[in-house]
Amino acid sequence: MQAVTHQQFQTRPYYGDSWLIILAMLLVFVGLIMMTSASVEIGESLHRDPFYYFKRQLIFILLGLVGAIITFQIPLLWWQKGSYGLFIITLLLLSLVLVPGVGYTAGGGTRWINIGFMTLQVSEPSKILIVFFMAGLLSRQHELICNSLKGFLLPFALMLLPVLLLLLEPDFGAVVVIMFAVMAMLFLAGARFWHFLLSAMLLLGAGAAMIFTSAYRMRRVTSYLQALKDPFHEDIVFDSGYQLAQALIGFGRGEWLGMGLGNSIQKMYFLPDGHTDFIIAIIAEELGVISVLALLLLFTAFISRALLIARKNETNGNFFAAYAAYGFAFIFVAQVAINVCVNVGLLPNKGLTLPFISYGGSSLLTCMAMVAILVRIDIENHQSGGRKASVRV
Repeated sequence: MQAVTHQQFQTRPYYGDSWLIILAMLLVFVGLIMMTSASVEIGESLHRDPFYYFKRQLIFILLGLVGAIITFQIPLLWWQKGSYGLFIITLLLLSLVLVPGVGYTAGGGTRWINIGFMTLQVSEPSKILIVFFMAGLLSRQHELICNSLKGFLLPFALMLLPVLLLLLEPDFGAVVVIMFAVMAMLFLAGARFWHFLLSAMLLLGAGAAMIFTSAYRMRRVTSYLQALKDPFHEDIVFDSGYQLAQALIGFGRGEWLGMGLGNSIQKMYFLPDGHTDFIIAIIAEELGVISVLALLLLFTAFISRALLIARKNETNGNFFAAYAAYGFAFIFVAQVAINVCVNVGLLPNKGLTLPFISYGGSSLLTCMAMVAILVRIDIENHQSGGRKASVRV
């Protein structure tokens, strides 16, 4: 009887990390509610329909589910074998958006391609492709990258072109998120600490240089600093500093327990992008700082499950899967951390949405695709039965 029971247990179908799936669904649900609440005024004003953004976000969720199902069907081996080709596709996507007549310009940047029913922000799918490319590179060239300075600099040399293309859009926020994930992947793959420290210092220096040599980015920094001193100074009204000031007012009005769902004043034309980049401020105003902390706990639990999947694969010798899972986890870490820091005034505005929560099809579809890939990684590891790989492919 015990043998039969054990055999039944071994053949029981496994559908992936249930907590990862539940947490992702919960974040999407919370995001739909709060995005709707934050967008009713702007929807009524711009489209004469208070539920305009709710309807579109619901369509994006359905498209995201279809995309996640399709993405889930792709074996990891396909991503691994095609990782170099994915890098070429990334360069083509990032180049295509800069072609006159193809790229869609809004808010001072050309970051989108109009595909009819939505505008696709090309940096979003590029995050997935770059993570797979880096995972393939690390799994193939692990010894070279981790044991020599020349090898360690190879990933950075390869990333120069996509970073340059992103800066031409410009999309500095996407550069920060992608490079943060790349650095995390290198560190967790076992790169030497002094190599890692040297590269971190060089990247910080390069980031500072890009800020001081760009009037657009420098204006954002100066308006951010001015907003902390005088939020209603005539030089920053309706600039990024004004957004920060209004976001902080939202936090102040909400206090610990909030004004009640739907009772935000800041979303009534005071806080631009309240349903996208600054949705955390609306959540704080309506539901209080307690709810913001609860949301951050949800994100922490979700990212922890992704890291656990990565760790299990690394332990079993599935290095490509492990590095990819680490990369996706730290994409989420970077976006959540930067978005929250922007909302509370710790960083200048980067134009980054909050995963699963903010309005936007490109971000939502990409996040749901990453969840599907993480589930696929977990299932393939489970199906391998914990057998360790003897070599890196």
